Amino acid sequence: MNRISPPSLHRFVEWRWAVWLAPLAGQGPSVVHRMVVKEIMQLMHVMQIMAMVLLAVLWETGPRALSAAEVPPAVLGAERQRVAAIDKGAQAAVAIFAGEAGGGSGVLVSPDGYALTNFHVVQPAGVAMKCGLSDGNLYDAVLVGLDPTGDVALVKLVGRDDFPFAELADSDLVEVGDFCFAAGNPFLLATDFRPSISAGIVSGTRRYQFPAGTILEYADCLQVDAAINPGNSGGGLFDADGRVIGVNGRASFEKRGRVNVGVGYAISSNQLRQFLGCLKGGRLVDHATLGATVATAADGRVVVSDILESSDAYRRGLRYDDEIVSLAGRPVRTVNALKNILGTVPAGWKVPLAYRRSGRHREILVRLSGVHSSGELARIVAGGEEGQQAEGPPGDPAQPAQKRKEVAEIPEALRGMYEARNGFTNFHFNAVERDRVAANVATHYRLPKDNGPWTISGRLADGEPFRIEISDRRAIIDLPTGTTSIDATGELDTNLSPPGSGGLLAALVVWRRLLREGPAALGRTTYWGTAPLWESATKDGGGDRGDADAAVDGGIAPGTPGGSPLADVLDTAAAAVEARIMVGADGAIVGIELWPTPDADPCEIRFSPAPGGEASGMPAGFEVRHADRLFGRFRIDETMLQDDTALPDETALPEGPEVPGADPPAAAGRGESADRAALPGSGHGENRGTA
Repeated sequence: MNRISPPSLHRFVEWRWAVWLAPLAGQGPSVVHRMVVKEIMQLMHVMQIMAMVLLAVLWETGPRALSAAEVPPAVLGAERQRVAAIDKGAQAAVAIFAGEAGGGSGVLVSPDGYALTNFHVVQPAGVAMKCGLSDGNLYDAVLVGLDPTGDVALVKLVGRDDFPFAELADSDLVEVGDFCFAAGNPFLLATDFRPSISAGIVSGTRRYQFPAGTILEYADCLQVDAAINPGNSGGGLFDADGRVIGVNGRASFEKRGRVNVGVGYAISSNQLRQFLGCLKGGRLVDHATLGATVATAADGRVVVSDILESSDAYRRGLRYDDEIVSLAGRPVRTVNALKNILGTVPAGWKVPLAYRRSGRHREILVRLSGVHSSGELARIVAGGEEGQQAEGPPGDPAQPAQKRKEVAEIPEALRGMYEARNGFTNFHFNAVERDRVAANVATHYRLPKDNGPWTISGRLADGEPFRIEISDRRAIIDLPTGTTSIDATGELDTNLSPPGSGGLLAALVVWRRLLREGPAALGRTTYWGTAPLWESATKDGGGDRGDADAAVDGGIAPGTPGGSPLADVLDTAAAAVEARIMVGADGAIVGIELWPTPDADPCEIRFSPAPGGEASGMPAGFEVRHADRLFGRFRIDETMLQDDTALPDETALPEGPEVPGADPPAAAGRGESADRAALPGSGHGENRGTA
């Protein structure tokens, strides 16, 4: 088609303006009217000149004058990055279908098919559900773990081991104004399983949304203006790099219908990370409570207004009217700030708490209890709770909570992947995680197959020697204060020797059994989840402080770069005691906590890492605490693993808190066999304090 030359176009435009304005110009002799027309004509003339300049450029250079080649490279690069991030998020998005109850969304967080979503999305679906991905395929999925209080659920898709997934980002680094986008299945529109994308910015951080009853509490959540509509629930909220910064779950809707008005809420990725270990263990997880209430004083301080004497915080020294300074390394300046922190922590975690009394700063480690009992959580999951809502068919008003489906016939693809047990959502996955951790431990420790006693010797922090011997029948410790022993064949809660340790020998018996025989030898052993390895807080704020303490002060979330590492935790009940065993990522046992009774202070052991090149993986030393008091620091110089064919008769050694005048172990007849393996220690360790 021939192009119109600029002069011809100029005359055409001038003629059209004259035609349009002629009637207006001839409507009377009003001077004001003529002045207005004149101004309009002048403005149009200027616009005509600008248009002519643009046309002249196009005439000389052709239609490609404003091609992509002239767009700044930075703009094109940002566009490519945004498109790639959205594509990454879309591939990890899951469309969840719960049959007649509706459905929602989810987000894959591992290549083996684990996906996070909302509790209220999967609640009506029961144990098994169908999930669609952007590849157009429909996959079977099974329920793994539930957190009703925090409105979180974990499911596992099956059918492949290379699912696309998105990593969890550090949501504490998210700032107001950051770009974000949601990928999900609003109004269940994704019939082809390709998610809908809505983009916006982060409008607020650390928001608090009150629970419905005692569940569906959104603490420390993100507020966004990206459209979050019914069906988006459970889907991922992503940053500019396609990483998950939250899971969408709540939104503010226009009163006359369920249409988003620009205020949506997402559960933060740091909260999800802190619960993920418990969820992978198939647990029915509860949120934490301090066992105390707080209020705002007249001068603005956050102070304890009431406290349960049965709480761990009370046992650690917290009292009425104490000022709360920080919890889990984060400052507490308002009552809501404390709620935000507690709402992101699983029940059972130990967290550092700083408080002030009469101007004196104090620090303690507090074990947090649960908001509900296990029975209360089970009833919530079985029957729902008032105020809960579930996603319904597209466009329908809010649906009342629906009862969980009875366990129907499991699809063939999911056979063997569900086991009901009290206190668990799906015990099958607890066994999977327990066996994974046990295999890591067995790989880390390369021990001889002989079943003889273990002898550990070295020096205390003050330089005095110690010697510990552990066998299947007895455990003995020689300290400068005397020799004590326990019977390892009976119940371990009857003798908590040595005095003041809370049960050091009993804990070492449990430790040896796990290393030698695995979890099966301990009795009832389950996978508890993950917990942070905080450094021990000093009660009065004194003493040297390590790197982990600095991380606590900085408020860096556990499990994120720079924060306290998360360790796997095995929970065991055997020989009348309960113990939790913390295992590092490399399979090394890094700590043990042992309770003779549920309401007692545990014996806490923290092991030092094995020295470089140590073939056995045995620790370089350990520290023992009981009831906030340091019992002793033990530096291991030598570990000997004996052959059981040369065991002496141990029956003559009396059992008790102390044996006055006892000879050293070798002189007492507990001689060392020539057939043994000597494992040298590192000689490293702290030399502070005394046993």
